[in-house]
Amino acid sequence: MELFIGTLVGVFFTYWAMSFFYTKKGAQQVEKQSIILIEKIKSVCKLISVEGDFAEIYHYEDTKNHFLNIISSKKKAILLINAKAHVGFDLSQIKLEANNKTKEIVLTHFPEPTVLTVETDVKYYDKKDGLFNRFEASDLTELSKESKAFIVEKIPESGLLTTAKKEALDTVLMIEKLIETSGWNLNYSQLVLKDSEVEKLN
Repeated sequence: MELFIGTLVGVFFTYWAMSFFYTKKGAQQVEKQSIILIEKIKSVCKLISVEGDFAEIYHYEDTKNHFLNIISSKKKAILLINAKAHVGFDLSQIKLEANNKTKEIVLTHFPEPTVLTVETDVKYYDKKDGLFNRFEASDLTELSKESKAFIVEKIPESGLLTTAKKEALDTVLMIEKLIETSGWNLNYSQLVLKDSEVEKLN
């Protein structure tokens, strides 16, 4: 009888120990999976949602005075700037929290759209040197920087940022599909996106 009771206790203890081990191991795997999911989403980093083409004319003039300001020398150029701007979201700035019990990723913050890249092609027309004020290689490099900054200043009034903001929900739904392929769910019920008016997603 004592042998039977001892065997029963041993079996029960073994079963309890194995259940505890596998439960703990399963919880660790779920937690690890949630971390991998969050890192996978953030690793996408910059996601382009809208692109726009620009063709702008930029007038450049530079006047320098010489000989006690008696003589002035002007150099000038007209720049034709063709540019492509990419606007989207920096996904490294999103805020995600994992609920390992429900296998749910909670999205609490989504970044505002931003200018990700601007590619410019600059052509010079009517480029004229001054007698004592000539274009140098450094001037052309600086003009390329100025032309890019000129395009960046034009982007807000172009409506690209507003268009990208409207694409935010599509981006969230894309993230949702990515998460669902791993057997998890995305909860964005607490997310608020700002547009012409504050809109809460359901």
